[in-house]
Formats: sequence, structure tokens, C-alpha cells
Amino acid sequence: MTRKRYIIGIDEVGRGALAGPVTVGALALQAGLRFDPAELKRLKLNLRDSKKLTPAGRRRWVSYLKKRNDIFFKTASVSPKAIDRMNISRAANLAATKAFEKLADREILKTSPFVFLDGGLYLKNGWGKKLKVRTVIRGDESIDAVKLASIVAKVSRDALMVRRHEKYPHYGFPKHKGYGTAHHMKKLKHHGLSDMHRKTFCRRFV
Repeated sequence: MTRKRYIIGIDEVGRGALAGPVTVGALALQAGLRFDPAELKRLKLNLRDSKKLTPAGRRRWVSYLKKRNDIFFKTASVSPKAIDRMNISRAANLAATKAFEKLADREILKTSPFVFLDGGLYLKNGWGKKLKVRTVIRGDESIDAVKLASIVAKVSRDALMVRRHEKYPHYGFPKHKGYGTAHHMKKLKHHGLSDMHRKTFCRRFV
């Protein structure tokens, strides 16, 4: 029996944040898979880039994806300290490689999957020579697997930032998830940097 080839989408969130990790989602679905529009409408699921969805809409997608036995996803993060050490681009590519390698088990690799990465992401460890790998500008707007990878990455990172509020309650992480909002900037100036902050990103603000 011929194996169905997989499409793997990879996208990151948190690249521009002042605090928290950069997180990458990698998601595999079978080539040619089409979602049932009636089912998506019934479940209030809108397939688009994670930034264009509400938090509740993203969570509904992740709940739905977990119930599917033909779609698989993993996430990986690189810490603020590592981002300061290696710079954000290298950190994002490292997270992308980690997420991909967690996802791509032997059975998926046997199908010679197509791999699409959003924006400036690239895979390390020579994967670009082993598989058909392509970086697509605005892939999160045009490729379903990348859109979904963006969603799972966003839900994972947002949940982490909410949990970190317990240890760092002064910054309002549940509100802004580490991005440079006016509220976050005000808290930064008052409380200074925490271990969750990227020092190379915050120097001009504190």
C-alpha cells in the first residue's frame, strides 16, 4: 500500500517579544487533506494565521487538532537567556529544528514529506539536503499546515506566559504575553528586568 505523503508546516511566535521564549510549532497533515467547511462552521473554527484569531478561537483549534488521528504536532521553545546568547534568528531556527525533529518520526519521514517554513526560518542539521524543504514568505497566510503550526505555537507560548505570572506577578504577562505594550513598558521601568526578559531587547527601555 502506498503511503500518503505528509505536508509539514513550521512557524514561530514570540520573535519580537521583550520577555519569554521564542516558540515554534511543527505540524504534519496528509497531502490533499481538506477540512469539511460545514464541520468548521459548526465548531466555530476559522483557518487563518494565529495573529488574526482570538485566543478562544486558537484554543478551539488546538482542542480540535488533538482529537484528529491524522494530524500531528509538536512545539519547541528557546529561552530568553539563550536568545541573548545566540540572537533571535539563530534561536528561532534552533527551536524550528527541535520542533521538527520531535515531530518527524520514522513513519512520517518514510513518506518523504514536503516541509514548509514561514518567513525567515530554516532547519539546521542538514535537513534541507535530506528532504524537500522550502521557506515561504507569509506562509502563514497561504499554507494550511503553516497556519495550523502558527496556532499551536501561539497557544503553547501564551499558556507558558500565563503560568510564569505566578513567579513574576509584577509584569502582567497574562495581558501582553511579554510583548512591548504600554502596560509592559510601564512595569519594566518600575520593576526592572526579570529572568524572563531578553536583556538584549530591553536595554533601551530600562
